[in-house]
Amino acid sequence: MKKFIFLALTIIITACNSKEKKVENSIEKTAANEVVKETNTELYGSWVGDFIPEEQNNPEEFSPTNKINIILKKITPDQVIGQSVVAGNNRPLIGTLTQNGNTFSFSLKEPGDHKYDGSFAFTITNDTLTGTWTANDKKLNVTKRSFKLTKKQFVYDPKLMLPDEEEYIDWYNPKTVQVTDEEETYPEDYYRQASENITILNASTQKLSDNDLKNLKKLDLEIIRNTIYARHGYTFKKKSIRQFFDPVEWYIPVSENVDNELTTLEKENIVSLKRFEKYAEDNYDTFGR
Repeated sequence: MKKFIFLALTIIITACNSKEKKVENSIEKTAANEVVKETNTELYGSWVGDFIPEEQNNPEEFSPTNKINIILKKITPDQVIGQSVVAGNNRPLIGTLTQNGNTFSFSLKEPGDHKYDGSFAFTITNDTLTGTWTANDKKLNVTKRSFKLTKKQFVYDPKLMLPDEEEYIDWYNPKTVQVTDEEETYPEDYYRQASENITILNASTQKLSDNDLKNLKKLDLEIIRNTIYARHGYTFKKKSIRQFFDPVEWYIPVSENVDNELTTLEKENIVSLKRFEKYAEDNYDTFGR
């Protein structure tokens, strides 16, 4: 009789445990399958504009205004996920959002494992995103930047060209020459300037021949080649390249690697341009800044 009672109790306990496990498994599956509701999806996308130096450790050191793209990817009641693309850096963002009427306030941080990581604090009111970035590393020359951005959509367009009304001078690679004037010798910087060919030759739409390239300056060849990458939204690391594209209205930095986006024609032209760059030369002149 005792054996029977023990067996019955064992069966009952096992059955109860089995039911509890089924309930637990059901709850876990429900939690796993539960979709967190996203909010304020109208704010998603790229917000683009100038990234302006505000605070510097050495004000005498020139720090350029870069173009930044803050991408908002996902907003839930508890979390905001985004991305910052600027000056060759493509960094994830995570943080929170609060709302007060028509104003959305964001506090987002970069991971912190990169030299130029920092934190973003900004608001979106109507169609404008305004805020500041503060560097984690206070030893950097620029420790704070401001920005006022508008929402833009990146679309690859092979017909995009640099504006022809601008002068394209390479301010970052001068050649210093000793000049003698009225018995006084002093150093003077000379700079290279691109020709109008950079606004005429399109390496994304036309096959460039040797005749097209053989008489071009080295700077012309460099700019024509990098304009291909700019059309695809490549974020340039070098200041000497960014100086030509950051001020351009259509340029939107979106990626640090666009190799898979290049067309066959563009790849062929890049090879040709690099081949001529090896032997091309530049003319230098003096320019006032």
